[in-house]
Amino acid sequence: MERRTNNIFKYIEWKLIFAYLFLVLVGWISIYAAVYDGEHSSIWDFSCRYGKQMIWIAASLVIALFVLVTDPKFFSQTSYLAYAVCIIMLMIVLVVGSNTKGARSWLGIGDFGIQPSEFAKIGTALALAKFLSAINVDMNNWQTKLTAIGIVFLPMTMVLLQNDTGSALVFLSFIFVLFREGLSSYVLILGAGAIVLFVLALLLNPYILIISLAIIALISYLIIHRRNRKAKFIYFFGIFVFCSLVVLGVEFGYNEVLESHQKDRIEVLLGKKQDYKGVGYNVNQSKIAIGSGGMFGKGFLQGTQTKFNFVPEQDTDFIFCTIGEEWGFVGSAIIVFMFVWLCVKIIKVAERQRSNFARIYGYGIAGIIFFHFFVNIGMTIGLLPVIGIPLPFISYGGSSLWSFTLMLFIFIRQDASRGELM
Repeated sequence: MERRTNNIFKYIEWKLIFAYLFLVLVGWISIYAAVYDGEHSSIWDFSCRYGKQMIWIAASLVIALFVLVTDPKFFSQTSYLAYAVCIIMLMIVLVVGSNTKGARSWLGIGDFGIQPSEFAKIGTALALAKFLSAINVDMNNWQTKLTAIGIVFLPMTMVLLQNDTGSALVFLSFIFVLFREGLSSYVLILGAGAIVLFVLALLLNPYILIISLAIIALISYLIIHRRNRKAKFIYFFGIFVFCSLVVLGVEFGYNEVLESHQKDRIEVLLGKKQDYKGVGYNVNQSKIAIGSGGMFGKGFLQGTQTKFNFVPEQDTDFIFCTIGEEWGFVGSAIIVFMFVWLCVKIIKVAERQRSNFARIYGYGIAGIIFFHFFVNIGMTIGLLPVIGIPLPFISYGGSSLWSFTLMLFIFIRQDASRGELM
């Protein structure tokens, strides 16, 4: 086979690039609307956030171009190195990182700041893809499972130590990769059950819940044993013990581990507390802004909630309410559709890869983007707790935009290499 390297752009999946450019443009317009000030209305005013975002966008385009002209083997060959660098950066942040909103997650260099946890997601996706694509790796082997989980949980734990719970939870999206590569569906069932138990443990008295679980386990055993005499009580007892430990663990973690503001957010979300002037203020104002947009929105720069800064963090974590207020249900639906389409397209492109590394990496970034999109929009409309993660490609910030750009274009470059072999 002859390797053709003189026309790589011929084989690029341009639909992914157009989706990326569309979302970045929407992001810049929304940031402009969120922080618009008549006294500083010029798009070239780099003292304002929309001016700074233009710099981040220009830099991200340079990053994208650089990735596209790089040999695709470079990313697989340096996967473990990238992972190690990310771990070192996370260690440095714990020692000398600047404290922002209670989280020690930023490295400051003069007026410039970088958030290593954003890039740690890329390093983890690369390292996980490199490990799982190795010859003779079998997900049915416990050593393989533990190693893969360890690759994910090491940076996740370090981000948790920075008190950045939102960014740490994003690493849970890699379960999607492990499931695709052969992890038993029982693990997902147990995970879903644990989530349900978590919510029930917060809503109900834990001891009443444990008694209820014991009754359910006993009744289930009696019903199944009547149909199948080989059914063993020890299995049902084991499930009951596991569920009880989850409930007690939630009780302990909720009371002893979570900060008071985190508990307040959960209680507001579950309806156990109403605090529209305190911890629930952001979400309540966000819902008002989105609801006031109606079907078609109030129009560009016409949002009253946006213009009068009723919603804090409206150009970062709550950027979606700016879109909802100014462009209404139709504009919001288009953004949701674009994110869903992007994730589905990445998965489809991942499935056509000749390289296991490229396929696994594709599933990794699809999971990360979906988690960010789903949780960010969920928290702005009050369906999920506020954990402070950005909306990909749209929220203000250099670290977020650069990391998602690098993440996506590495995959686009991996896919383009399929056509270079003729």
